[in-house]
Amino acid sequence: MTGSHHPIGDDWSAAISDLCESIRGPVRHGLAEVAAGRASLDSVAEAVSVGAGDVTFAIDVVAEDQVTRWLHREASSRPVSLMTEDAGWRHMGPSPDGSAVELPGFDHGGPRIALDPIDGTRNIMHDLRSAWIVVSMAGPGAGAPRFADLELGVLSEIPDTRAAVARELIARRGGGASTLELHLESGEASGQRALVADSARRLDGGYFPFFGFHAALRPHAQRLAADVARRVAEEHGADQSTMFDDQYISSGGQLALLALGRYRAIVDARGEIGDRTGDPRQTCKPYDMAGAALIAREAGCVVVRPDGSPLDFELDTDTTVDFAGFHNLATAGALLPALREALADL
Repeated sequence: MTGSHHPIGDDWSAAISDLCESIRGPVRHGLAEVAAGRASLDSVAEAVSVGAGDVTFAIDVVAEDQVTRWLHREASSRPVSLMTEDAGWRHMGPSPDGSAVELPGFDHGGPRIALDPIDGTRNIMHDLRSAWIVVSMAGPGAGAPRFADLELGVLSEIPDTRAAVARELIARRGGGASTLELHLESGEASGQRALVADSARRLDGGYFPFFGFHAALRPHAQRLAADVARRVAEEHGADQSTMFDDQYISSGGQLALLALGRYRAIVDARGEIGDRTGDPRQTCKPYDMAGAALIAREAGCVVVRPDGSPLDFELDTDTTVDFAGFHNLATAGALLPALREALADL
């Protein structure tokens, strides 16, 4: 589906960088307090409410507070619509006295931004593995943006407390993708380079996860993975023993690893599996992965629905998003037919 496109200026790109840093610092400080024994695990890991899109944990509240401060600061000078999983869509702009006020809707001439402040909360709140800030940004419009409307995607890493460097992946529609390293002690950035998928049709010797977050869905996801692996082994001679699994509880993180070539493919078919089996449908949402999917695609990856049809969804807090990602066209060409057949037999 063709979107409505309005280029995002460098001033907004700088503002998004500030937003990511304003989230990462306080979140990692809270984790460091727990790691040092000065705070309890409950101070970051306690479930405190259910937001518009998901469970809100204590560490999410820290991030949401920073987002709200950023929103009021930016909206005091220019209009913007912002969605998070906790608050849903908020529309704000400047008042004559220089403060930020609520606006009635999207039609204000400013950008529309969907944000997951911490995608991978369950990983990072236990200081186990990186979470990611996922930014999905569209230009002005009269209603909620769709995936095809996105102009800018940002994936900014929130690493565990032992890390000294965070990765950041950025893409503009039609402009390719890039990655750089943020040095957390100094705040300096280095190593910026274009992010381009390789051309190898690698069907084994790497990671090909089929994600199954909920325990009831996991056996079905693994049966699907086994069926695809069997078909690829029979049709292409792949070595099933080197098609590795990895259950990373972060859709943005999964797509970052896909773009970086660490994953050769990723399949999240939880919605369809749940529909067929009647098991709980704890699924990916648009704010989890839209900007990340734009980055992966601009890097040369293939990101589609599991049946191979194009991604098309509104950025909201309710829509279920199933997706399949492949590091390059060659890998997709071999794996997608096997995935379609396995889904039909699920």
